[in-house]
Amino acid sequence: MRRTASLVLLGLAAFFTALSPLMRWYAFPRLAKIPPSQYQAMVLEARPATLLDYGTMKARQVPKVTIVQTLKGNVAEAHRVQRALGRSVVVWDALSYVAGPDGKMVSEIPERYVFDAHSQEPVHAAGEMVDGDPVRRSGIEYKWPFLTEKRDYAYFDPQTRTSAPIHYKGTRTFHGLEVYYFEQTIPWTRVPLPKKMPVKGITPQAVEKMGTTRWYSTTRMFWVDPVTGAPVNGEEIHKEELRGGQLLPGGGKVTAFAGHVKMRADYVDSTVALVSAQRTLVLLLTSYLPWGFLALGAALLAASLLLEARARRPRPGQAASGGGVVSGGP
Repeated sequence: MRRTASLVLLGLAAFFTALSPLMRWYAFPRLAKIPPSQYQAMVLEARPATLLDYGTMKARQVPKVTIVQTLKGNVAEAHRVQRALGRSVVVWDALSYVAGPDGKMVSEIPERYVFDAHSQEPVHAAGEMVDGDPVRRSGIEYKWPFLTEKRDYAYFDPQTRTSAPIHYKGTRTFHGLEVYYFEQTIPWTRVPLPKKMPVKGITPQAVEKMGTTRWYSTTRMFWVDPVTGAPVNGEEIHKEELRGGQLLPGGGKVTAFAGHVKMRADYVDSTVALVSAQRTLVLLLTSYLPWGFLALGAALLAASLLLEARARRPRPGQAASGGGVVSGGP
């Protein structure tokens, strides 16, 4: 019986030991993915900020500018792309809505972002765009890959429609989480005017005909949870200018918007709570279960060897050698 139990334990030990690397290197890359129906809203504020008054064409300081960013998973479009390409993808319809202190629209930039559900690499498909302009992304946007590495990444900038390095700047602690800090600087670059202008009757085409151009520069900062790849905080030192043309007196330049944009505190708290819950699921597949199965396999192997040793040990009262000497009389 002991030998039978020993063999059963040995088989279980082999099973759980083999399951450990399979969980980490086979199951995790296939199970960990972004759901196609994910929806997320984020509110950021610049307090104070500089904003262009289109009535006087002069910049003025305002108490705050609010930016509402929404990411909405387009399930129907994701299924269409998945059928066409044969891979699991996510389609995010994003919107960045900027409002002045009076709540009126300053700018509104829609995006469609298509990416691999597992790796977060961009997937090129019909409909990929920024503000109605077709784009072909390279690099990440909004989210880092699962198990983010301590290295630079290419990050897509929707204003310039190009990608540039975002640099790993070290490990920090943010709201009790160990995070990786990334920073990207976009130098002054000429960018398209938004399709929707804040003043009725003024169109991008009319502004461009007057010879006025829009320029942009920013330094963006992200605090990223390395387990899930999700940013738990984001800031941006944002600057926009209108330059030259008949629209500006003397053909000079004027600030259209400038400010240090930060996530609102309540959204920081909710994001940290959400990411903390998600990281537990990722750690379950990458650490807790693989190491747990390995430890269980080692324990079962030790128990199997112990039972085998006991099975081979002589029982009490059993003779150590052959039969004894029989004495008798004549």
